Amino acid sequence: MNSKKNVLALLVLVVVALGASFIFLSSFDTTPGELSSTAENVTVAEAKAPELLFGLDITDYLIETSTVKRNEFLSDILQRYQVDLQSIATLSVKSKPVFDVRRIAAGRDYTVFRKKTGEPVYFIYQPDPVNYVVYDLRDTIAVYKGEKPVDTKVETVAGVIQSSLYETLEANGASPDLAVQLAEIYGWAVNFYRINRGDSFKLVYERKYVDDQPIGPGRIQSAVFGHNGKEYQAYYFETEDGKGAYYDENGKSLRRTFLKAPLKYSRISSRYTKRRFHPVLGRWKAHLGTDFAAPHGTPIVATAAGVVIESRYAGGNGNYVKIKHDNVYTTQYLHMSRRAVRKGQRVSQGQVIGYVGSTGLATGPHVCYRFWKNGRQVDALAQVFPPSEPIQEKYRTAFDQVLHAHQEMLAAIGAEEKQSNLEVYGALAFRVEQLFESPEGDDRILDGFSAQIL
Repeated sequence: MNSKKNVLALLVLVVVALGASFIFLSSFDTTPGELSSTAENVTVAEAKAPELLFGLDITDYLIETSTVKRNEFLSDILQRYQVDLQSIATLSVKSKPVFDVRRIAAGRDYTVFRKKTGEPVYFIYQPDPVNYVVYDLRDTIAVYKGEKPVDTKVETVAGVIQSSLYETLEANGASPDLAVQLAEIYGWAVNFYRINRGDSFKLVYERKYVDDQPIGPGRIQSAVFGHNGKEYQAYYFETEDGKGAYYDENGKSLRRTFLKAPLKYSRISSRYTKRRFHPVLGRWKAHLGTDFAAPHGTPIVATAAGVVIESRYAGGNGNYVKIKHDNVYTTQYLHMSRRAVRKGQRVSQGQVIGYVGSTGLATGPHVCYRFWKNGRQVDALAQVFPPSEPIQEKYRTAFDQVLHAHQEMLAAIGAEEKQSNLEVYGALAFRVEQLFESPEGDDRILDGFSAQIL
């Protein structure tokens, strides 16, 4: 009995000591290098590099940042800082080969470096989060471009679709723009125009940061997309010549001869059918195509490489393009607002050939996609095409390494996180309480508690 109490007392002391050590150590927000003498700190401060902004030393300058307002031009901004019109005119001329000042847009950021006396020295305009244009207002009046450093991080996201892919990505802290990439990666297999509630995804992707702020997603490195009870895997692999593509877990290319749809992301408003009530003609007739509804002006792409055999306007078809791909397949794209290719032109898969409109017999903006096989119109979505070339054997070992690494990353997404240190100590304290209240002969709790500590 005394022996058991002694063990209990020892265990309690261990718990208390561990907790106290944790709290004591976590109260220090420092590193060993910071525990130096005052003289050493002074030496470090003296050697500190100057703070830079847009590659310029901000020492001895007043920094002002603002946003271009509507109907505001470069001359309006600079005159507020007492820059004379002659200097502004010279600046505009020198700026032409670098950046057209007429492209300065409302809502974009700009920064002004001023001397302590108030005189402006530099004006920096940011057309986007990465690029900037420096206007040197000193005697030389020079103009040059620069880029902010971009940090690329690898991040993960997972989700189950309840409404739309866009909303699910956004709700899970990822950029909705990833939806477009997914549509391109899985364009051959997953019908992104009829995604179901309960479909799921896991992604490993690059995310770009400027000044610690996300500016959008980079490339998806690997993905698993669950659709209609089946999982589709995708892994990006790049060879030494810089050419990259997506492959499945068996090394088969995800690219097919034809894309599933001529739009990157939209919805199906009407399917191929032998009997449909025409919304304009007001009667039942066959609809030998698939309608993809999308906003006016959305780019329409060729679903496969081929030669344009027709590009014109014709009655109910409106503006349309027809492409012959080989001796077997031909496709047609109707109701365009405008066409982007001409007859006789060779086009590649994914090339923009026109833009969504509602010309001809159409009640709203969409593209009617028609598909011919051996001279007969068929349902494009029902066709099955062989994959492109698989991974070359000489790259198989390197690909397998990428495959296994990303399979482990994907498997870890959504895994239960470990308890925090405080939660662990809380659990241990609870077990101590159980020990004191347990019967003297119950050694099972003691043994389990000892195992947790050890």
